[in-house]
Amino acid sequence: MTPPKESQTAFQKLLRHLEVPIDANAEYENDHWTNRDLIPMPLERRTYKIWSYFIYWCISGLCISAYTTGSTLLAYGLTAPQAIACLVIGAVVVGILSVACGWMGERHHIGFTVASRFSWGMRGAYFPVLVRVFTAIFWDGIQGYWGGQAVAVTIGAIIPGFAHMKQTLAGGVLLTKDFIGMIIYYIFFIAIMRIPPEKLQRPFIISSIMFSGTLIGLLAWAVTNTHSGGPLFEQTGNPIHGGTGWAMIFGINAILGAWGGGTLGQSDWTRYANRPYAPTISQLFAAPFCIILCAVIGIIVTSCAQEIIGQLIWEPFLLLAALQEFYNDSPRARAGVFFAGLGCVCAQLGISIVLNSVSAGMDLAGIAPRYINIRRGAYILAFLGLASNPWQYLSNAATFLTVLSGFSIFLAPFTGILLADYLVVRRCTLKLEDCYIGDRSSIYWYDSGFHWRALLAWVIGTFPTMPGLVMTTQDPAAWGAWVRTFHIAFFVGLSVSFVAFWLICKVSPPPGLGVGLSYHEEGTGVVGADVDKDEGSEKKGSEE
Repeated sequence: MTPPKESQTAFQKLLRHLEVPIDANAEYENDHWTNRDLIPMPLERRTYKIWSYFIYWCISGLCISAYTTGSTLLAYGLTAPQAIACLVIGAVVVGILSVACGWMGERHHIGFTVASRFSWGMRGAYFPVLVRVFTAIFWDGIQGYWGGQAVAVTIGAIIPGFAHMKQTLAGGVLLTKDFIGMIIYYIFFIAIMRIPPEKLQRPFIISSIMFSGTLIGLLAWAVTNTHSGGPLFEQTGNPIHGGTGWAMIFGINAILGAWGGGTLGQSDWTRYANRPYAPTISQLFAAPFCIILCAVIGIIVTSCAQEIIGQLIWEPFLLLAALQEFYNDSPRARAGVFFAGLGCVCAQLGISIVLNSVSAGMDLAGIAPRYINIRRGAYILAFLGLASNPWQYLSNAATFLTVLSGFSIFLAPFTGILLADYLVVRRCTLKLEDCYIGDRSSIYWYDSGFHWRALLAWVIGTFPTMPGLVMTTQDPAAWGAWVRTFHIAFFVGLSVSFVAFWLICKVSPPPGLGVGLSYHEEGTGVVGADVDKDEGSEKKGSEE
């Protein structure tokens, strides 16, 4: 209960002022579990159609991370054709996982933050949410650093003197022009994040068109100058460990790990679907197509560029800077670099919003719903991403990226538990109102707010891959059974935790199975209204 205004202290008035906005005539209240961005998505905010999700996957698949995927696959000793085969298999599995993880968002209109409550308990849900936020901070820092470099390249195409600046900061590991680029990048990022997620389709279209133009331009330049696929397509494979079969398995797992966070959080976006199955076609077809297309173009362009300029450069914005120098700052080259660099900036802005800002913003909202919504959470993430000093940990990229990639050993078990619980154990039946009640009256309260079955399954799913992560961090050349298991961490973590959670729930069924509404019963109705009218649950949840 809120104390009368006349009895409020100055501090209480300040806290009241800092609370996130609430809709006019809202039937919910901001409390410890609820705010506008956490409730089941109301009908009027479900604005994403089939084409919207196609554009979403253009952002997620046609991006710099996908472009550089070939460097990971070839590093395992695969040939270019073998790497493309891995891309096809991995991208198809990504599409299938996206459908499975996005199903609850599409049908129950809740995101991962709220979904974690029925799997982990009302208090236990903070654990997967905090892990995802922690991971997002560093990935957002990396994406912001790359975005800053892309901005610097774009400005350098207009001002050649800026492109050739050699001044450094942070002990010589950060170019001044890149830091300036980062500041400009974050200004654009903050401006875009003022747009609510349900209205981001138009910015996504612009981003997709711009980076598609960059890919087409680079591909046309590369192929017309070499009339071939370049030397990478002529090299024979040399798998680093265990032969071609193991190398291909490692490569497929690397693809799944790269998009693991995106698949886990699919419900963050599918909850905006205007009707059932709206996201499904794009997830099954557009997702693999965009990922494969972008990565293959990356391999071809990098291969041809090596033949033309004599350097192996995987990042497109660094390649653009090298091309401007290679062509001696000619007006024609600078014009091409400007528009291509602008496409890279748009790609970075899009992927940062899709994979980091909205999802992590909602996770932060789940930690303090009364004072943080998606927009404020995204601003906090941007600040922490910049404050993480990505140029410092990227200066020792090999070890750091191994550790950061190792976060898939934590995220994959989250995915396995979520899929097992929702699809198999609960059979898509949820009592949504109880996801907003923070006491024993909620069937998702379990033991003092924690679900021990989920924690046990997560430990079982994480254990096989943890020793390999430690060994690889200490010695990148380490090899053995534990390291091989770590290299397939996503496969192992997802499957082991899935089976473990299902078996644990078979032996000790959690309370409340079959209680609530399935997606068949909810259909396309206003789920928010269902929540309000069912036993006054939304108000009941706000009495915490």
